[in-house]
Amino acid sequence: MKALVLSGGAGTRLRPFSYSMPKQLIPIVNKPVLEYAVENIVDLGVSDIAVIVGDRAAQITEALGDGSRFGARITPIHQDRPRGLAHCVELARPFLGDDDFVMYLGDNMLPEGITKIAEEFRADRPAAQIVVSKVPDPRAFGVAELDADGAVVGLEEKPNRPRSDLALIGVYFFTSAVHQAVAAIEPSARGELEITDAIQWLLTHGHGVKAGEYDGYWKDTGKADDVLECNRHLLGALNRRVDGDVDAASELVGPVVVEHGARVVRSRIVGPVVIGAGTLVEDSRIGPDTSIARDCVLRATQLTDSIVMAGASITQVPGLHGSLIGRSASIGPSDHAEAHHRLVVGDHTHVEVAA
Repeated sequence: MKALVLSGGAGTRLRPFSYSMPKQLIPIVNKPVLEYAVENIVDLGVSDIAVIVGDRAAQITEALGDGSRFGARITPIHQDRPRGLAHCVELARPFLGDDDFVMYLGDNMLPEGITKIAEEFRADRPAAQIVVSKVPDPRAFGVAELDADGAVVGLEEKPNRPRSDLALIGVYFFTSAVHQAVAAIEPSARGELEITDAIQWLLTHGHGVKAGEYDGYWKDTGKADDVLECNRHLLGALNRRVDGDVDAASELVGPVVVEHGARVVRSRIVGPVVIGAGTLVEDSRIGPDTSIARDCVLRATQLTDSIVMAGASITQVPGLHGSLIGRSASIGPSDHAEAHHRLVVGDHTHVEVAA
């Protein structure tokens, strides 16, 4: 089995971050979302992985390398602009050949893995096996309709009146039969080759299509609030580890990770919190539910339920909550008097807030 990871979307819901970085590189507990996807795939025993990349291919390549640190081989495949998931399969046909493969959206978080569903696919080898999960409002997703025996009988893309609450969550298993389906379909009304149309073609032409229900935690990290929620969820499994320096005037409460080279000075850290390598936290109150990446500086700041990306600095900010702080962003005091702040700050920006 091979793997096809999709990492070329525009990420419009995560602007301003997606203006300067692929949305799949947004960090959750200081690790890019895309790395979690690759690790899940390697856990299936799959080592030959193609990654669809867009105009920020260099950043994806820098983040993943050649795949050797994951025990895999990674092959980038360029897509000039988003043209649909089925178009990604078409682009990857020379790489995939006639092998079975798993297709995985690179901005999806499934921390409990997909091993069980992969085993079901390998045992039965239907032409397609989709992964579905129950959602409160399926209108924003591809939706699967199943019969009484659990077999897939129909698919709809973002229906106004969904026939079920089972959403396709961005992981698909295919045999080579899907290539015939992709070649047969036409672009949808939005001008894209839809993978739901390809799977529906398989159904219509008598090919077996099954659904595996994922009942673990799942999150599409396409919006800032979803990123923060996912960060909270994964931080909940954190174990305390202190490899950096914490002075005698500081207090660590609960599960706190202080990575090598980080320093905590005259500060109180309430876990779960991760403080990245090379970061300085001084005269501050941090946590809970906060991830701070490498090489950041936080001074005289109070920060909760937030993600701070690499190289950012925050000084004299008394009440940051529910915030995403971009790479190398700088946040400091101003003369205005506001008691509370909530920020979504893009890369290399400068923001002034009330001291």
